[in-house]
Amino acid sequence: MKPPVFSYHDPVSVEDAIALLSQHENAKVLAGGQSLMPMLNMRYVMPDHVIDLNRIESLAYIREDGNALEIGAMTRQRDLEFSDLVERHCPLMHEALLQVGHRQTRNRGTIGGSLSHLDPAAELPAVCAATDAVIRVQGPKGTRDIAFADFPAGYMTPSIEMDEMVIGLRVPSWPAGHGYAFVEFSRRHGDFAVASAAALLEVGSDGKISRASLTVGGVGAAPLRMGAIEQALIGETGDEDRLRDLCESCREINAMGDVYASTEYRQHLATVMSRRALVKAYGRAAGTA
Repeated sequence: MKPPVFSYHDPVSVEDAIALLSQHENAKVLAGGQSLMPMLNMRYVMPDHVIDLNRIESLAYIREDGNALEIGAMTRQRDLEFSDLVERHCPLMHEALLQVGHRQTRNRGTIGGSLSHLDPAAELPAVCAATDAVIRVQGPKGTRDIAFADFPAGYMTPSIEMDEMVIGLRVPSWPAGHGYAFVEFSRRHGDFAVASAAALLEVGSDGKISRASLTVGGVGAAPLRMGAIEQALIGETGDEDRLRDLCESCREINAMGDVYASTEYRQHLATVMSRRALVKAYGRAAGTA
């Protein structure tokens, strides 16, 4: 199939791109194109203008800033996958990237494109939810930071204005030696996850959990932080039966149902994936995995 007719723009700076967004109605931004191009071809979206960001070199970077990782919106997923900084500061992201599509997908896909598209089953938004990442956007009025918890406005809809675009993100680092795990269930490797779970744990010398983060992806309109489970984990050890019991509350999630999985099946997968992620993360933190 062929895409609908549109006017093509290829700005070389963020300011030029924002000016184009402000001037033109019904415009779409092209980042990696791994989601937008199929949607254009299938006529799911029919913009009058496509603004290509691929010539804006200033938006592609990975750098260390204190106790955090800063990433430009146009950074390719493949570059993140092979970045020593990412593996050191956010091993959860590195593990999740290995499950994003296939090599060809990651060669072109960008982190900013994934966050802006905000597919509920996508891995990188789940990582951002788990790590309390901060998304930076820019528009005619300047830049502003949005905590990822406030970033999803609805199904595949970020909380940004029509003349704003994502320019980067800041991912806080967890201390060295923390436990992490990203697990998912998909019909085939490389497919979007039917359900996923991202876990981060700090474990003390006594074997007890002192800090926890647990996020479930693919089941709701956006990644879900499981706050009640996180609180219940504090002071617990990695007893697998106990972790299984705590994750049973995932069966109460208001999960989506579609042609790939019923509501009940997604609730079940969320329960299983959460347990697996916590067990794996605890083993890494305790040095037994």
